[in-house]
Amino acid sequence: MNKVFIGSSVDGFIADKEGKLDWLHSIPNPENIDMGYASFMEGIDALVMGRKSFETVSRFIPWPYEKPVFVLSNQLESLPDGFTDKAFLLKGTLKEVLAKIHAKGYFNLYIDGGQTIRSFLSADLIDEMIITQIPYLLGGGTPLFTELPRRLEFQCVESKIFLNSVVQNRFKRKPR
Repeated sequence: MNKVFIGSSVDGFIADKEGKLDWLHSIPNPENIDMGYASFMEGIDALVMGRKSFETVSRFIPWPYEKPVFVLSNQLESLPDGFTDKAFLLKGTLKEVLAKIHAKGYFNLYIDGGQTIRSFLSADLIDEMIITQIPYLLGGGTPLFTELPRRLEFQCVESKIFLNSVVQNRFKRKPR
């Protein structure tokens, strides 16, 4: 299963016009409610993200993941020092990449990063999406969704409201 867990503005952007993400954490959360993230991660074997997302999270100290991270990039030749046994560089088509990941025994994947999510959606390879909408209209930035080759049908199976302002919807792909 390929799953997405991501925050978005109400107008569908995952980063603002400058590529910043600070607005995602701008709603006061004094009790540090994780909005289901820990529970989501319990059902995940590994993460798949693109180069840009990796470059962003590689600056996080400490490293935020205990599970393997597969970085998709046709530009990078290697990952920076310090990521041995944490992140692994993969090249190829999505089907080739998934075959390599599945061969390692990882089947429940967290797909992260705008371009990676859009590529997986374009190839109809997303089974579930948890989208947490932050109550902002950014008016531009990095879109979560772009044009697809065909319509994909999902069903909303759960909706939650956190902090009296953040709406989280869980969508499952309808049978093909």
